[in-house]
Amino acid sequence: MTTVSTPVRIGGDGEDSGLQAVLLDMDGTLVDTEDFWWQAEVDLFAELGHRLTAEDRTHVVGGPMSRVIDYLITRTAVTLSPAELTVLINQRFVDLLAGGVPLMPGAERLLNTLAAHGVPAALVSASHRHIIDIVLRSLGAQHFAFTVAGDEVARTKPHPDPYLTAAARLGAEPARCVVVEDTPTGVAAAEAAGCPVIAVPSIAAIEPAPGRLVLPSLEQVDLGLLRTLAGARV
Repeated sequence: MTTVSTPVRIGGDGEDSGLQAVLLDMDGTLVDTEDFWWQAEVDLFAELGHRLTAEDRTHVVGGPMSRVIDYLITRTAVTLSPAELTVLINQRFVDLLAGGVPLMPGAERLLNTLAAHGVPAALVSASHRHIIDIVLRSLGAQHFAFTVAGDEVARTKPHPDPYLTAAARLGAEPARCVVVEDTPTGVAAAEAAGCPVIAVPSIAAIEPAPGRLVLPSLEQVDLGLLRTLAGARV
């Protein structure tokens, strides 16, 4: 898998519409894995004697893992260390991925559309590299110019670093890179980076805001809409 160090040349749509690239979250946005993460956490903590609730889920959705672990330790007072919990949750998640990962409705069509029109796409996730590489077996690495993992940046979501890293790698202006996200954490990261955002909420509600469009599904996302959002920020 390509790392985040080598510049990628912008092509395709670029100068015609203002749209230089599309930056996409992974879990809950392109692939239906949020239930997998939650199941891994619920099962592990049940074995440790703690019952997680739907309210807890709203606090952990969207990662990053460090924030999830901090919350779960505070919530349950479990005696395991953050490092131990991280390993246990990740292993359970990987086990659940063994049967493959379902794509979200509209994900494959959107990725194929971007490729057909030469619009660069990058995958920007709070998940760690080894998780991304497993998911890409189902999602298809060929759809992306590169991927940015949560353990490859100094600060991951909700900080802007992952999206600023992706835009810089593309040689693009953040205001001309449309981000597609599913969680408030991811939306916060994209907006802090100065990117227009399409939010397709998975678990936690997201309200519309200036520069942010909220849609029920990726099936409503097309090239015309992406061009409009990028053009509005130029």
